[in-house]
Amino acid sequence: MRKLRLEFPGMVLVAVVLAGCNGIGSDSGSSGSTTTNQSPVGVWSGMDSITGLSVTALISSSGQAVFLRSDGVQFDGTAQVTGSSLAVAVDGYASFPTTFSDGSSSGVGTLSGTVSAGSSMTVSLSFTTSGNTALAGNWTLTFSSLTGTGSSLGAVTATYTDVTTGATVAIDGLGNINSQDPSTGCVLSGTISTSDTAYDIYQIDFTYKSCTGSYAVLNAVELSGLAVLNTNVSPVQLVIAVAGQASGGSYGITTALTAT
Repeated sequence: MRKLRLEFPGMVLVAVVLAGCNGIGSDSGSSGSTTTNQSPVGVWSGMDSITGLSVTALISSSGQAVFLRSDGVQFDGTAQVTGSSLAVAVDGYASFPTTFSDGSSSGVGTLSGTVSAGSSMTVSLSFTTSGNTALAGNWTLTFSSLTGTGSSLGAVTATYTDVTTGATVAIDGLGNINSQDPSTGCVLSGTISTSDTAYDIYQIDFTYKSCTGSYAVLNAVELSGLAVLNTNVSPVQLVIAVAGQASGGSYGITTALTAT
């Protein structure tokens, strides 16, 4: 199995104060006192002490969260914060076409821990695959300087190579994404956008058509998720994690697109 190198060097501690929805912001109690919730927004990276795998977290200003392990497994949910306590109910996916050890491709679980805005995050994972295999994780993550580099369509406009499939992927200045993989027949079309240009986090949505063989199950599945532009490597990489459901099952795809 090919492992993605989701590496984000050059970590710094940057204070972030955000008020918003999905439990991100400040809550006023009935006594009139105000509790300031720590913000989890940003790009985070670190290690899982149980598996030894690296972990990268992307959390948007709306609370949408994706946690990526370096083996391609992703855990998606909405971040809820009360004070410094973080909780996320997650759906998890092995990166297609790989599976978990029991042959299943998805599952559900929870993430719980603490967060210090712009500094550190400590999270424990409790997860069960759809094949009823329990997985656990203990993650210590550090806030990444990539967070504050911002996002724009101009920054991601380029021609890329998918490190997993070798397919050429084009992103134009309007955020349109197009690709065709000659090995699987898959034709990809979709969009990339940013709802908050202050952060290096992108929304990405696409579908496949014309896939053949084992990839045919992905045809017409609406896949959506988050991406980060890693400018700490050369050439730059757009690291993405998307997932979607269909009548045939649930699917996740994690990969990196290298600019050419």
